[in-house]
This record gives sequence, C-alpha cells and structure tokens, in this order.
Amino acid sequence: MKTSCLSLLSFLLLTSTVGAAEIRDANRLLRVSNVASQFESMTLLQTRNIIRTYSSIVAISADVELPQWIKRDIAACYEQAFAWEKFEDGIAQILLDNFSNHEMILLTDFYRSKGLPPTEITNFKIAIAKGQMIQRLTADYIFANSEGCAEHDIDLILDFLADPQLESNKTLAVE
Repeated sequence: MKTSCLSLLSFLLLTSTVGAAEIRDANRLLRVSNVASQFESMTLLQTRNIIRTYSSIVAISADVELPQWIKRDIAACYEQAFAWEKFEDGIAQILLDNFSNHEMILLTDFYRSKGLPPTEITNFKIAIAKGQMIQRLTADYIFANSEGCAEHDIDLILDFLADPQLESNKTLAVE
C-alpha cells in the first residue's frame, strides 16, 4: 500500500512539473513573439474603427457630433473588456493544446533569432502551418470569453441622443 501511494504521489508531482514546464514554454513563446503588444495594438485599432463607425452613424442619422466624453467612455470599455491579461492564460493553453513542446521550442528559438538547424526545417514548416488554425481558435476563444461593449455603447449613445438639451443645442447651432 505504501509503495502504491508513493508511486501515485511521484506520478502527480512529475506530471505537474511537466505541465508547469510546458506552460512556461507556451508563455515564453507568447512573450518572445510579442503577442501581447500585437493584441493591444489590434484592440486599439478595432476600438478606433468602432468609434469612427458610431460617430459616422450618429452624424448621418442625427446630424450631431459624438462628444469626446462618449468616445473616451467607449474606448475605456474596450480597453477593460479586451485587456490582454484576461486572455493570456487561455491563449497559452491553445498553444499548449496545438503545438508539441518541441514545436514551441523551435518557434521560440526562431523568434529569438537563434536560427534553425537544417534538420528542423520540416518540423518548423509543420509548426508554422498550424498558424491559421491557432489564429481561428484564438479568435473563437476571445469571442467566447469576452463580455464585449456593444450594449454599453448603444445605451450610452441612445441616452446622449435622447437628452432634451441636445435638440436646443442643435437649434442654436443652426441659427
């Protein structure tokens, strides 16, 4: 009995150590490939596009300019809802689930400009070929695990447009 408990404990310690090492490798790959910065840049770009779209819709349909405070509030919602820290662990898990440990090391070495041995070119191509699938899984993960801001944005804009003072401001601006 003591032997089997000791064996089980050893197995659990070994698997948690292996899991921790793999997670470390996935996080290292995310770090050296600069995914966090790219994620934040894309979030900022998408937020600007969303605000521009809202501004255009409001300008065309209500003949009013969206105030800066609403634009800032909308941007703050997206910054909070799509903060990298909320998705980092899940994206690391996607890498773990789809790349072998060897592939993660190859990719990490590539991003660190350590070169690639000729014997690993085929393995590297196999890893790179998984890129589109990883990108799709990541997008699905982000979509499924984000609260989004559309409802917040719509309420904010509709409340602004429903403000009775807005009509008097429009009249004054026209005169």
